Amino acid sequence: MSDPTLPLMSQRDEDPEDPSPVVGPTRPRLLKVLGPGLVTGASDDDPSGIATYSQAGAQFGYGLAWTLLLSYPFMAAVQMISARIGRTTGHGIAGVLRLHYPGWMLQIVVMLLLVANIINLGADLGAMADAFSLVLPAPHFLYILLFAAISIFMQLFLQYTRYVAVLKWLTLVLFAYFVTLTVVHVDWAALAYRLVVPPLRWDSGYLFTLVAIFGTTISPYLFFWQAAEEVEDMHVHPRRIDLFDAPGQGRAALHRIEIDTLVGMAFSNIVALAILVTTAATLNVAGITSIETSAQAAEALRPIAGNFAFLTFSLGVVGTGLLAVPVLAGSAAYAIGEARQWPTGLSRRPKEAQAFYATLVLATLVGMILNFTPIDPIRALYGSAVINGIVAVPVMAVMMRIASRTDIMGEFVLPRSLTWLGWGGTLLMTVIVVGMLLSLVPG
Repeated sequence: MSDPTLPLMSQRDEDPEDPSPVVGPTRPRLLKVLGPGLVTGASDDDPSGIATYSQAGAQFGYGLAWTLLLSYPFMAAVQMISARIGRTTGHGIAGVLRLHYPGWMLQIVVMLLLVANIINLGADLGAMADAFSLVLPAPHFLYILLFAAISIFMQLFLQYTRYVAVLKWLTLVLFAYFVTLTVVHVDWAALAYRLVVPPLRWDSGYLFTLVAIFGTTISPYLFFWQAAEEVEDMHVHPRRIDLFDAPGQGRAALHRIEIDTLVGMAFSNIVALAILVTTAATLNVAGITSIETSAQAAEALRPIAGNFAFLTFSLGVVGTGLLAVPVLAGSAAYAIGEARQWPTGLSRRPKEAQAFYATLVLATLVGMILNFTPIDPIRALYGSAVINGIVAVPVMAVMMRIASRTDIMGEFVLPRSLTWLGWGGTLLMTVIVVGMLLSLVPG
């Protein structure tokens, strides 16, 4: 524990009479257990994801509902693996790569994450501004500046525990999509059929949408965020033991991670399914099959499903963006900070981790600036999901190797179930991405 870059895991109170709220003798309350997994799952339904699920529902009806059933065990497994890496090693994914893998691999992974995150971040800010301007008309650029400023403020000036509480409360905004679903007419028999019988097709449009759905559901920034938040949790709640220091209590700690992740990812996918079903039941039925942004989906709902559905859908885009933008910027800052051995962590004050916070602010500002260039990240919402799908493949493969090494994970190497699911998800993503690329080849 002499390495100054390691988390301060040894600086804990050794009072055995004060049980951990996570691994103590009493069963933890669900709301206390839910943390990194819940926030990670909720941030998965960002404006980019909303646009992707909306486009899938509008273009293919209920035909792609099966993807959200199939992806759940894989996304839950990958996020559990991310959390286990952080909790067991005391480092985020980039930190583990720096310690155990060649520098070129670390740089490639971090660069891929950074590019994907900034594009996604810019697209989300633009989508939030678009959606809010539908509800309260004002110049588009003012809302972009406003939402970027709010995101930066929350991370710079809120105490970490309060910041996490704000993120947890923001997850409630996702219930807007359940409310919207109640006011549209759903063909439940057709939905049930397509949940288990996929209409497989071989064409570029279908395969691009598959990659976009899996890419926005199983996104690299979520891996880095959840691993880093487990490390943060060890700083803020030192009694929540790290596994190497107290391996005898490891089973209970991993059980907490399992509950948190399973609930968070289930919430994420059910919300995604609600969005897809809402647009399938309205836009697809009405012959509207092309949706480029989440704001377009909200606007298209108004004449079909009414003002209430339009309003809740629009405000949902803004709320999910406020949740996702800090996660996107934060995961990039964690990765770069760990790669460069900076003091990192939202639990530190800005003066204690100046480079980390500067990276966080810079990532948000660059994403914001993209909205004022010809790149037009508003239209890149769908593209950012595809990029995440492509980037996820090498990142998942690297994570699986990390989590299977006894010299890194000790006795907490992956059990067989997570190994099969983790590699199964990696293989599935690889097949879909390769299929998409091959569909672009003439002939």
